[in-house]
Amino acid sequence: MKISFIGAAQEVTGSCFLVESGDLRFLVDCGMFQGGPDGRKAADRNRRAWPFDPRSIDFVLLTHAHIDHSGLLPRLAALGFRGPIYATRASADLLPVMLLDSAHIQEMAWTRAQRRAAGRRPRGAAAELLYTVAQAEACLAQVQGVACDTDLQPHPALRCRFRDAGHILGSAILELWLDEGGRTRKLVFSGDLGQPGRPVVRDPTPIADADVLVVESTYGNRLHRPLKETVDELVEVIEETLRRRQGNIVIPAFALGRTQELLVLLAQLRRQGRLPPLQVFVDSPMAGKVSAITARHPEALDDETRAMLTPGAPGPDGLSLRFTQTVDESVALNRIRAGAVIVAASGMCDAGRIQHHLRHNLGRSECAIVIIGFQAEGTLGRRLVDGARRVRLFGEDIVVRARIHTIGGLSAHADRDALLGWLRGFRHPPQHTFVVHGEAATACGFADTIAQQLGWTVQAPAAGQQVEL
Repeated sequence: MKISFIGAAQEVTGSCFLVESGDLRFLVDCGMFQGGPDGRKAADRNRRAWPFDPRSIDFVLLTHAHIDHSGLLPRLAALGFRGPIYATRASADLLPVMLLDSAHIQEMAWTRAQRRAAGRRPRGAAAELLYTVAQAEACLAQVQGVACDTDLQPHPALRCRFRDAGHILGSAILELWLDEGGRTRKLVFSGDLGQPGRPVVRDPTPIADADVLVVESTYGNRLHRPLKETVDELVEVIEETLRRRQGNIVIPAFALGRTQELLVLLAQLRRQGRLPPLQVFVDSPMAGKVSAITARHPEALDDETRAMLTPGAPGPDGLSLRFTQTVDESVALNRIRAGAVIVAASGMCDAGRIQHHLRHNLGRSECAIVIIGFQAEGTLGRRLVDGARRVRLFGEDIVVRARIHTIGGLSAHADRDALLGWLRGFRHPPQHTFVVHGEAATACGFADTIAQQLGWTVQAPAAGQQVEL
């Protein structure tokens, strides 16, 4: 058996792992690269050919629908992959929203690049289009939803099971039993693990054993603030900005997962009387669609959460919630000078409507930008977190006068202790443990932590590395 770590190896995005055994070849995830250290251009990496022929892949097992795990599926199919894409039923429901939106962004970016290239002298060619909306739609026909905690046999030599990872709706841990020459070995891919005790989704499922384990490490080098302290800080920021400074609050948030959790939290705090009356605008058509899909999965939600996440449903008294749809509605938000909580994607500030709201609010000292999710190296969000005093948006230099608040306790990723707690659920050390989905220093450091605290054999593979087991 061979495992190739194609992406999310000593980095956070681009999750993709190739497993080969005899004539069996399959992928776990096929994600898009985003951001990137040392000036690397994620767009170029996404266009680069994989170190395999897409036509040779039998199937894909998808841990969840976030774009850094699913975003290159349409390109894989466009280049010849014809097998099934297996995902949880919730992820299968979410993928049309995520992939069609991604394809629309690709087409828009390519059109802009073509215009720029046409205006250059001498004439230069724009980069290749990653994939089209039509190709994304065609790819969706290959998606098959699978019930959690039930066995799937995608190949005579492989049995697999999707288990709840507690990260976002539909996120899964993969348990795989692979037969090789009469011997069965168990592989476990953690996917992205959630922090226990969070609203909306359940805690990660404990796993008792594995021969080979691939575990994420996004926050493997730090601890999140306790949820109570995090909530107290959020309340203080909202009070200070809306009541005393008379400004706006802009929150970059992933349309899938983080937005829904934030809305539930704001509703709970308003019901408890801890927040002033709020005007909350979710400026993301995708987030509205995802919220509606989330509400259709009652197996993961309580009644209050399901009602709160249904667009158009009444919220608690004193909380006005509006999901914007059109460009005109989005532009109108930029005329609001005070009293608005604007939630928009992308979560790392690198594209989408959030950039317009940053352009209109970053330069105002009475406003606040609240970062509630992971910001990859090379992204605008990471530059703001790191204290940039000036950023460039739409060709304009913007002086950062707004206060930047990083509220890490709302992360959908398990922190170091939560990851270790999940690992301690294994009854015996895996024969091989590979740490992935963390920036280089984080992944290597967390591998050292596992070796020191648990005594396991562990390594953090580099991008492109292949191991033979």
